Amino acid sequence: MEPTKDQKIWQVVLSIPKGKVASYGQVADMAGLGRQARYIGRALGKLPAGHSVPWYRVIRSNGQIAFPEGSSTFIKQKALLEQDGIEVKNGKINLRQYQWQP
Repeated sequence: MEPTKDQKIWQVVLSIPKGKVASYGQVADMAGLGRQARYIGRALGKLPAGHSVPWYRVIRSNGQIAFPEGSSTFIKQKALLEQDGIEVKNGKINLRQYQWQP
């Protein structure tokens, strides 16, 4: 059975190694979804409870965390990235240093 669009996205995100990040567009491309970067966030929002998909490793193409600064989700994502060893400055990640290059 062919994986769903969401499952393809989750599989790509599962393959992002600890200490690295990928952009929404990069995930869309790797999942075979072309220019559907906006859909990636929706698919990650559908993750079932208790999942192990590292959703927090997916960021905007400019290195920014997509959630509003100071929001509970922003704070959670920043903390999880820092636990991975990724430095977050002013809500941004240095892509030259941390972007995943499979």
